[in-house]
Amino acid sequence: MALLADSLPAPTPGDMVRSLAFYLVFYSGTLVFVFASLAALLAGRGPFMAAVRQWSRFHRSCMRAILRITIRVEGAPPACQSIVALKHESFVEAIDLPALLDCPVVFAKAELLRIPFWGRAAALYGVVAVERDQGASALRSMIAAARKTAGEGRHFAIFPEGTRMPHGESPPLQAGFAGLYKLLGLPVVPAAVDSGRLYHRRWKRPGTIVVRFGEPIPPGMPRAEAEARVHAAINALNTG
Repeated sequence: MALLADSLPAPTPGDMVRSLAFYLVFYSGTLVFVFASLAALLAGRGPFMAAVRQWSRFHRSCMRAILRITIRVEGAPPACQSIVALKHESFVEAIDLPALLDCPVVFAKAELLRIPFWGRAAALYGVVAVERDQGASALRSMIAAARKTAGEGRHFAIFPEGTRMPHGESPPLQAGFAGLYKLLGLPVVPAAVDSGRLYHRRWKRPGTIVVRFGEPIPPGMPRAEAEARVHAAINALNTG
């Protein structure tokens, strides 16, 4: 059952001031990081990837210093190349991925790659565009893009429910997850996230966001069993 808007505490004046300050500092800083990362390409891919990680860490710093939001990681991030399937409740988990998983290949909605300059940097980083209305064609494109980068040893990060969901909702997984799981032949590490309680809305609230890694799911399991295990694990924090 989803948390209803009227069940959440009303934002305080402090929440509003902190949120406005966060938007100003973080998004202004993001512009700087976008151009810095593109300029870093002149020195090679290593400096470019380092600039992206620093942007992700900058976001964490802004959350901690301005919003008074911290991130607590529970469980062990994957040690070997894996598909990391995450709950998606806010922009936090997407922005935090380069720091959390050391620059994974990320599957994200195609609209994000159409943002001027940022979209170009994201494509160079390895964000794979997902055209959510193209069905089997989109899956083929995702698999082709994933196979191009599989040899780099990077993790693959996917939001298997397809889009951001309010805290408390647990829709079925989208078909793209099963296709990736079957065709890439990699273990899956599910990750529950409860960021929607604090960060999903316009006015952010202070507190702690938990990212909880679950037990790895080996490759080759029947689709229904793999999906059921992932669905349960990514929704493990979906209460309260």
